[in-house]
Amino acid sequence: MLSDYVTTSDGVNIFYKDWGSGQPIVFSHGWPLSADDWDTQMMFFVTRGYRVIAHDRRGHGRSTQVSNGHDMDHYADDLAAVTEHLDLKNAIHVGHSTGGGEVVRYAGRHGQSRIAAMVLMSAVPPLMVKTASNPGGTPKSVFEGLQQQLATNRTQFYYDFASGPFYGYNRPGAKPEQGIILNWWRQGMMGGAKAHYDGIVAFSQTDFTEDLKKITVPTLIMHGDDDQVVPYADSAPLTHKLVKNSQLKTFHGYPHGMPTVHADVINPDILAFIKSLPTG
Repeated sequence: MLSDYVTTSDGVNIFYKDWGSGQPIVFSHGWPLSADDWDTQMMFFVTRGYRVIAHDRRGHGRSTQVSNGHDMDHYADDLAAVTEHLDLKNAIHVGHSTGGGEVVRYAGRHGQSRIAAMVLMSAVPPLMVKTASNPGGTPKSVFEGLQQQLATNRTQFYYDFASGPFYGYNRPGAKPEQGIILNWWRQGMMGGAKAHYDGIVAFSQTDFTEDLKKITVPTLIMHGDDDQVVPYADSAPLTHKLVKNSQLKTFHGYPHGMPTVHADVINPDILAFIKSLPTG
């Protein structure tokens, strides 16, 4: 099992994990987390004969806490730097939340020659913020509120976010798992406040419509209909309409953090999708 760094063209050191051998599955994490958020998926797939790769986004986890470049174009270019450094071909790209946007922008910006298929999970595309052309979006003031909480008391904000809406632990009858909450908090606090602050703009205000229209590889869209972070109606069904070769799978009652709290369902579903892909 390998972990290492790749240096981008603008001098940022991007940490990545690269385990196993076989067809590569590349995981792009959500805000404000790290490659560690994919541990359950990476263990599941590496033990089933796949090569699994996950990186820490710039300013997140163990990657350089650089001040600038916290936008989707740089995120996509950093992902490209990892895939080119490792010479990954015929790869399955799995993106959660902001990572879903990263994968979509990577495909739109760098082409799909290295991509076999994509999985977009609880993902931010097409566009999160409410605009005249996106009336179902979330008001900009909501994201500005998140930035304010981050800038003034990131420690408590992250604990509250993980304890509440991210995993649906604020719902009646929910049974919060303290280890999951603390692991979310740990990952968040590893990263840089500036990167996370700017990242809120990146994930909320980037319009991925044109990127989605370019996608031709098989794409699985997975989203919970009780997602309190990326509302279902303004994301998954709209992405499904824009991506020609896509299938939409809706999970009743699942929260935003479903890859962690419902890994027992999510992982086999991803595996079934991969196994259904044409070979050769």
